[in-house]
This record gives sequence, structure tokens and C-alpha cells, in this order.
Amino acid sequence: MSEPVLDVQGLTISYETPGGRIRALDDVGFRIGAGEALAIVGESGSGKSTVALAVLGLLAAEAHVHGGTIRFQGRDLDALAPNDRRALRGNRISVVFQDPFTSLNPSLPIGLQVAEPLLHHKGMGRDDAHQRVLAALAEVGLPRADELARAYPHQLSGGMQQRVLIATALICEPALVILDEPTTALDVTIEAQILDLLEELRRRRRLSILFISHNLGVVSRLSDAICVLYAGKVLETGPTREVLLKPSHPYTKGLLASLPRLSAGGRVPRLSPIPGRFPNLAALPTGCVFHPRCPYVEDRCKTETQTLAEAGHNLRARCWKAESLAGAPWPEAIHAQSTVGAAGERAKTLVRIEDLRKEFRLGGMFAGVEMGWTKGRGPYVRARPMRVKAVDGVTLQIAPGEVLGLVGESGSGKSTLGRCLIRLLEPNGGRIVFADQDVTTAPERKLRTLRKEAQIIFQNPDSSLNPRKTVGDIVGRPITLFNAAPKAERPRRVAELLGKVGLSVAYAGRYPHQLSGGEKQRVGIARALATEPRFIVCDEAVSSLDVSVQATILNLLSDLRDNLGLAYLFISHDLSVVAHIATRIAVMYAGAVCEEGPTQNLLKPPYHPYTEALLSAIPLPDPRAAARQRIRLRGDAPGSGSSARGCRFAHRCPRKLGPICDEQAPPAVDAAPGHRIACHIPLDELRKIPPVLG
Repeated sequence: MSEPVLDVQGLTISYETPGGRIRALDDVGFRIGAGEALAIVGESGSGKSTVALAVLGLLAAEAHVHGGTIRFQGRDLDALAPNDRRALRGNRISVVFQDPFTSLNPSLPIGLQVAEPLLHHKGMGRDDAHQRVLAALAEVGLPRADELARAYPHQLSGGMQQRVLIATALICEPALVILDEPTTALDVTIEAQILDLLEELRRRRRLSILFISHNLGVVSRLSDAICVLYAGKVLETGPTREVLLKPSHPYTKGLLASLPRLSAGGRVPRLSPIPGRFPNLAALPTGCVFHPRCPYVEDRCKTETQTLAEAGHNLRARCWKAESLAGAPWPEAIHAQSTVGAAGERAKTLVRIEDLRKEFRLGGMFAGVEMGWTKGRGPYVRARPMRVKAVDGVTLQIAPGEVLGLVGESGSGKSTLGRCLIRLLEPNGGRIVFADQDVTTAPERKLRTLRKEAQIIFQNPDSSLNPRKTVGDIVGRPITLFNAAPKAERPRRVAELLGKVGLSVAYAGRYPHQLSGGEKQRVGIARALATEPRFIVCDEAVSSLDVSVQATILNLLSDLRDNLGLAYLFISHDLSVVAHIATRIAVMYAGAVCEEGPTQNLLKPPYHPYTEALLSAIPLPDPRAAARQRIRLRGDAPGSGSSARGCRFAHRCPRKLGPICDEQAPPAVDAAPGHRIACHIPLDELRKIPPVLG
């Protein structure tokens, strides 16, 4: 057997914190051979990023390494002098971080940033480095490399920025690249492009990859083996196919059970997340570290320390019951039937928008200003600012107790539409009717009813919760603003709202930084419920959460819909999440709806070619799905409101008919009751398309 590129054994690391010493990693070990990809998966706090930082030699000052070795191509990294360690970083070992916005310098052109490793590690001159930069940008699929090298990060889309980071990481031809959640913030179509690129580079260069992720679908696409971390311990490890198809440890079973399952044949009514909370790393439970959340727990689990042992062919698991649980399924969640939203009520309309339009001006104060001279009239100055149509003629309806899913790539206009519905943004045209009241142009002083009955849950609770206010203050503020309860009753009302989202009254005295990501999002939901709304816009409300926390929040939103009769506009770029919770789905592209209909109709032909591409791009956590045909869209998604006369999707459509698609706007045709598709392709032809989902 050849020597591994990366060999980590017995790695044990702790951090000093104000709350005491926490054990971040405990006896972690794995190997990665040449051309192999190992995925490290687990919830936030499990130690995934600490592994990456330890390999890179970038651990914080408060970190203490208590034991273990990290060997790269046979060399003990901890035994190297600091200068020798720096010489490896960015040269033989490189990294691609999650967020390109914080990784790229906004004040430097792209070409200079990609060239920096060559200038620093290889001592190249600028001219030679420039030629290598152009080749590297072309290799990662970026067009017009010479022009792009002169651009700045803000001039690139998110997918292009991530490809620039990959080009930078690979330009010195490293032996190992560490990918730390590199596709989490990307649309599924761009994510598919990045994964295709990484697979192709791995084959061609025999590149070794350490892949950190909580997305088991992405892991299934890219990795050869999986290492499952929980509270700093390896709970299961083995080949990707065996771990995902026949998980041995209960924790791995729970991660897989938390995922929404896309299927044309139907969906489960309720997800089955892992119960309980992630443990306090400063006071870990005795015995098995997972036993407080394990549905198969026995008394022995609470006292006996578990070891990593053989659990089948090439599998190892830290559970004494692994062999007996080999075929055991994760317990299914109990689903309570809805008690509200009867058929008669659902036939009504709560929210209606007609031909809604919203434009934004591009550039600053002087953008589009022209100066010139007209013979006989002298000088002139005129302004012709560029405008983008973020929402362009959208018509939709939402009934009481209904969930309308809104999907599409970044820039398609989803969030703008949601904000227009509740008048956080002022539309430029069309109508918004809420509860039979036209609120399109109502002045701010007359919007009190809308503000009370229509709320929003934002994507990022870290930026939407005031860090200087307690949870009680945050949840209680809407109650005070709308006088929703007498002053003496407000603490009781706050406690009641926290209880509805699964938090105890003790949380009222905590600050946002003292909460987990899932707990922060629950506070955001409690705040949205404080005014007893009838309609809530959920704007990417679960996109940044771990799979188990995401499942818990999705179940919570479903329960609130059923128990309170709430209606949602559920915005997401993840079609599998939308398909789980939504009654109907609308697919947006470049500011317009290209398909709308009942959820089950959109998961099987006939569907719009864009919907087909979105379904095809979704990474599924099933290795057997690797053989399914994927649709690769050309280029990146355009900004909202494409100026093309014909179909907005024509320039990327793999099923384009010809000039008619470029020159004529497609008609919206009814494929079934309530299901309409805007496409020139005849319905009979769309029905013949092979289904993406089984």
C-alpha cells in the first residue's frame, strides 16, 4: 500500500473559553490517499473546521494540542519549523473556504489575487504568472479570462467567485486541497457546476481532497469515504456507499432521516430529526457521547465508554449495538392531522398579486449621466440610468393555511417579491390585495393592519436579531408596538410564544450570542408570531442550518401552519426543502414565473425545462443516484428582468427550439388544473421527457 498523502492519527485538541476548557477533538484519525476524497460530516460544533485548521497550522492561540500526529506525504507537520509550515500552505496544501465574500479582497483585481501564490511560493515574474492565471481561470470554466483577471470581486456572481477561489487554491498544483463547505451558499445549478469541476480536476490531477460538509447529498457526489464526527469524536467511518446505504451508528441514521426526500411518488408528512440538543463540550455526558439523543439507548450506553470497532465490511462505528442495529430504521416522527384549513377555507384567497412589478436603478448618483454638445444648442446633460426589472409581471394567489413555495436561482427576484408582498419594498406596478384590501399604494400610516397580519422570517438570524437585546425583549417588542397584550400580560405572552417554538421561558433572559443557530431561528419565528399574523414570508429560513436543525424547523413551521391556520410564502433555492413543505410551487427565473402548480405536478413531467434542470441539479444522499442523467446549464443565471424579447431562459435552455424562443415570449398553457407552464415546447413533447426523479 502506497503512503497516504494525509495521515491524521489520535488528534486531540481543546480550547480555553470563558466557560471552561472544551474538548474540540478527541482521538480523531483518518487517511487520504493520492486522488482520494474523504468527507468529514457532522453538525455545527462537531469539530469539522478544527480538523481543517489543525492540518493547515492555523489553530487559534487558545487551542491546545494534547496529542496525535498529522503527517503530509510522510512529513510530521507539527515537527516542521514555522517557515517550513508556511511554505506548504497555499503551495502543497491549499484551502477553499465557504464564503468567497470574506475570502476575496474587494480592493484587488481578480488576476492579482489568483497570481499571489505563484508570486509568493514559486518566485514567478508577473508576466509569467499572468499567463498561468489566465490558464487557471479557463481551467475552472470561467469565460473571457483576460477580461475577468482585470475585474474586481463585486463584479462577479457567487458561482464565479467560488471558481476564482478554486483556481487560486489549485494554481500551485497542490497535492491536497481542503474544501470547507465550499458550496453551502450556492444555488443548486452552480453547486452542480462546482462539483463537476472538482470531480474532473481530481481525476485529471490525482488531487487528494479533504471535504468538510453537512450536506450528505454533496458528500455522496464527491467523496470516496466518510468520517462522521460528533462532539469531537469519530462515531462512524467507512466507504461512502456503505455509510450512506447501510449506516451503522444511530447518529448517522439520524442525519439521513433528517433530510427531505424528493420523490415523484409522494412525500412523508413529517421529517424525523435527531431529538434534543447538541451537547455542551465543556460538560460532555458520560458513557456514549450521543446517548442523551439516541432512540436506541440502554443503561449500558450511559456508563460505558464506547470504542471505534468493526461494524461490517470496511465500516467502523463507536457503538456496541452497531451490529444488532445494522438494518434498524430511524424511528418515524408521529404526524398529527391538521385541525384547521378546511377545504372550504382553502378555496378563499388571503393574498393576491396581479402583474406585480419592481425595478431598481443600477449604479450611483451619476450612473447613466451623459454629457455632450448639440450644434446650435450648446452643451447638454441628461440622465439615462440603467434599471433592472427584479419582478416583472408576476401574478400569484395564496389561500389561508396554504404554503406557496417559491424557488429559483439567486437573482431571480424571489426575495424582492416577498418583500414587496408585505410592503418592505414599494412596487412600481401591479396590485397587492391582502384579505380583500388593496394595499398596493396605501400610505405607511394605513398599513398597520398589514404589518400586524403579515410578517417575515429572515434567512440569517445573526443579522436580524439585535445582539444587545435579550430574547424576551426581541419577542416582546412586536407585542408592545401593536399593543397585542396588556403590559402586565406581556411576560406571560412572551413565555407562551417561546413555548410554541419549543423554547423554555428560561431563554427569555438570554442574548442571541448564547443561542445555537437553530435556537436563534426559533426566536425569529416567535417574533414573527407575536402579532398573531395570518401570513408569513419565510425568506430562506432554513438554508444555513444543519440538516437535523433544518428538519426540526420545518416540522415546527408545519405544526404552526396546522395549528394556527398560517399561510406561508416559502422562499428557497433548495427544491427538495420546498417540495417537502409546500402545497404549491412557483418557479421564478429572471423576474418572472415560468411554472406554477401543485407540488406533485412539478416533480414529474410535464415540466418547464428550467424546473427540470433544477431537479436534475439537486445532489441526492443516495450513491445509486450517481448514474442519473444531469442537465448542465450553460453559464450563470442572468440578473432579474432579462431584456430579451423572447423566452428569458432561451440562452441557457438545453431544449431550445430555435428563433421562436429568442423572438417571442412563450405563452402560459395549462398542463393540468392549477398547473401552468410558460414554454414554446408543446405539452405533448414535454410529457415525453424522461422523469428526473424515480
